Amino acid sequence: MISAILQAAFLILLAATAAWATHVWHPRAPALYLVQEPLRNDEVSMKVIQEKWQGKVLWIDARIQEQYDAGHVPGAVLLNEQRFDEQLFGLLDTLQTNTKPIIVYCNAAKCEASRKILEELKLRLPIENAFVLKGGWNAWKEAEKK
Repeated sequence: MISAILQAAFLILLAATAAWATHVWHPRAPALYLVQEPLRNDEVSMKVIQEKWQGKVLWIDARIQEQYDAGHVPGAVLLNEQRFDEQLFGLLDTLQTNTKPIIVYCNAAKCEASRKILEELKLRLPIENAFVLKGGWNAWKEAEKK
């Protein structure tokens, strides 16, 4: 009985040592703690918006009408997938005369609506200085608490 316990303990120790060694020397070892994903090329963080542009941006809310009505970034305009053409027509003057960076946001970090809206805008209009807000609406709310 004792020999079986010793064998099991030895195997566990051997496995833990192998796992530790793999983590230390593997070129693409995952972090052992939560790390923030790096920004994609078309993304921007609230920190950059506040530091680089002092919050002077054109906000585009890519969420549905009900969510926009429940709360949105002050001054944000609504442009979502459900009524894109209709809403874009109403925003053409604003978008064509805009000189500020454009920031598109939706619900959260994994929300793809903002990315789809940004891509569609770039296809239809000559827009260069436009980004997706990393973390979406939740990132903006968190920044406002500070």
